[in-house]
Amino acid sequence: MANTHRKVADREVMSIGFGAMRLGLEGRPSAEDSVGTLHAAFDAGVQLIDTAVNYCSSPEEFGYDEALVARALREWSGDRDQISVICKGGVLRTETEQVLLNGTPENLRWSCDTSLRSLGVDQIWLYLLHGVDPKVPFEESIGALIELQREGKVQHIGLSNIGRRQLVQAQELMTVASVQNGLSLWNRASLPLAHLCAELGIAFHAYGPLGSRSQDLMNPTLTSIATRHGRSPAQVALAWVLAQTNTTIPIPGGRRPESVRDSAAASDLELSEQDLAELDSMQQ
Repeated sequence: MANTHRKVADREVMSIGFGAMRLGLEGRPSAEDSVGTLHAAFDAGVQLIDTAVNYCSSPEEFGYDEALVARALREWSGDRDQISVICKGGVLRTETEQVLLNGTPENLRWSCDTSLRSLGVDQIWLYLLHGVDPKVPFEESIGALIELQREGKVQHIGLSNIGRRQLVQAQELMTVASVQNGLSLWNRASLPLAHLCAELGIAFHAYGPLGSRSQDLMNPTLTSIATRHGRSPAQVALAWVLAQTNTTIPIPGGRRPESVRDSAAASDLELSEQDLAELDSMQQ
């Protein structure tokens, strides 16, 4: 029987989350359509929503994606207490740069305050350092997260886009509630880190679990196993990520309700040892 729920910090959530990034960046759907996509995720049982202060189309829009999530929650008829939102700070953007690392305590505080306003809440349940800024001592960025937690602005803290050394270093300074790195059939570099998180009882959120190219899901091995189970290739790809450890939670993105519902349905797909062996040997 598949494990359809997993623990993150102090909560049990559905084992498939949703990454809202694509609802905020360039080429995004309208706000109304984005709210519909988020409602489709909520209705499908998804309880973990990942967003960040920099998921927007320009610096003037910082907090756009978070405000969208807040609107979707306000307008949803279901139990909003069942939805858990992850926010991230420490990565910004300028008019000329898509990604600008800024892990200074001042920026992390500003980012957190912006996220609080955008979400319309007094406390963020889970707040992550979005990326490690090489220009700022790592312990200073960690110290800023700890201070935000002490002030009650965030309940739990974690890290994103890190390596093993940084996780070990952070653990000496704080309680790491979760780690978020890229992980998929096509990107397995973070698998050792996911296993370390499992050993330590830390939730590992896998972003980009469906690959980065449209043709990724057309891999013959993947489509063959999908046919065998009567499922979509996307569901098989997500089930492979789920099978890696019992603390791993894929957070696929999506812009359409149909794709979100399809991803959510992967939570109860249990792959056989043969399936996993074939996927493990799949050409990346």
